[in-house]
Amino acid sequence: MIYSVYILRFSSNSLYIGQTNDLDSRLKSHLNKTTKAAKFTKDHGTFKLVYQENFDSRLDAMRREKQLKGWTRAKKEALIAGNRKLLKNL
Repeated sequence: MIYSVYILRFSSNSLYIGQTNDLDSRLKSHLNKTTKAAKFTKDHGTFKLVYQENFDSRLDAMRREKQLKGWTRAKKEALIAGNRKLLKNL
């Protein structure tokens, strides 16, 4: 099974980081603001998927999610932009 860590950018330019084993279903939950959607995504406007990484285990995905959530905004933006040089410097 594949586990995905993903970043959503909202119309307010806020970022949301999550992980799931069914990205399509999870994005639909966020979009439709179902009971399974995160409170954060229910309270913010429209969003766009701006980054995704895949892992073979839920544990690895959870570790990566936690790591990304601890990063500064600048470092997250460098990751999203694919700017490895800036990412290394941050």
